[in-house]
Amino acid sequence: MSTIRWGYAINQWKPQFDDFVRREQHERALKTISIAGFEGVELNAGTGRWEPLGNPQQLAANFGDVAGFRQFLASCAIDAVSSWAWDPAERSMEHLTGPLSPLVEGDLATIVERAGEYAAALAELGGSVLLVRPAPGAGDVDPLDDAAIDRLAACWNAVGRATADHGIRTALHVDFLSALRREDALEQLLDRTDPELVGLALDTGELAAAGIDPVTAIRQHAGRLWHVQLKDALAVDDAEEYLQPHAHWTVRVRGGEREVPRWFAEPGAEGGLVDTPEVVRTLMDIGYSGWVVVESDQSPHPAASVLLAGYLVQRELRPVLERNS
Repeated sequence: MSTIRWGYAINQWKPQFDDFVRREQHERALKTISIAGFEGVELNAGTGRWEPLGNPQQLAANFGDVAGFRQFLASCAIDAVSSWAWDPAERSMEHLTGPLSPLVEGDLATIVERAGEYAAALAELGGSVLLVRPAPGAGDVDPLDDAAIDRLAACWNAVGRATADHGIRTALHVDFLSALRREDALEQLLDRTDPELVGLALDTGELAAAGIDPVTAIRQHAGRLWHVQLKDALAVDDAEEYLQPHAHWTVRVRGGEREVPRWFAEPGAEGGLVDTPEVVRTLMDIGYSGWVVVESDQSPHPAASVLLAGYLVQRELRPVLERNS
């Protein structure tokens, strides 16, 4: 039987590194998420004093310990941290390490250790999934050959074992700039990873921006689907600008040659390309159980976005689930 829990991603509240750092800002955001009808929150990994919610060490520095942050969540009527999204390529001030790559064998032990730290905290926070960026952007590495995909598989299998020790699943989150978007690289990686240790975090907006139908992808990967991020896409990278170097800045942030003002929005936004009710019906069809985390991704009006998303969930998506249960 399909059981879906609804969460919301908090990343949209932090458009700049020095925004969203005060306790009262976190409290307002979490209470808004709660009153909109979401029971969990997804955190985004980060480092340094500008990221109080970015990693277990910062949680301890700002809330006493991880348990103290769990109490803070409860005071805002949030039941759990559903998941944590982590890109090992982000440097860590707490550990004094630079970017790590799953393609570099020498980085594997550190990546596994860091994933274990996140998983231990997630377990204490009532979560279930560590989302990882499984490969660099396509424009920043050579096309992935067999040896490269083998290195990726070895890394994420090892991470999967480490997080499983804490009861936490590891799920690959593929964004529209990923090197895994090329040819059948993602399929090859899934084939070479242990299905008991490594699953897929499907992001509807990222897929739509890459020109991939999320509904088709859900059906295709039903057996490996461990997490869903639900957001809308407002544009498609049909010119394959994802192949440009540093596309995170030139394409995702600055909008590419078309100067796309915003790639993503909350589900149901005007001009959105994702059929959100059909996504939910398809999740029911495949018997998906787990978190569906709604996301807006750098909304200019984060509180309005979460309330609009909550309205959509309460008025349209929950009835879809009830009709199909």
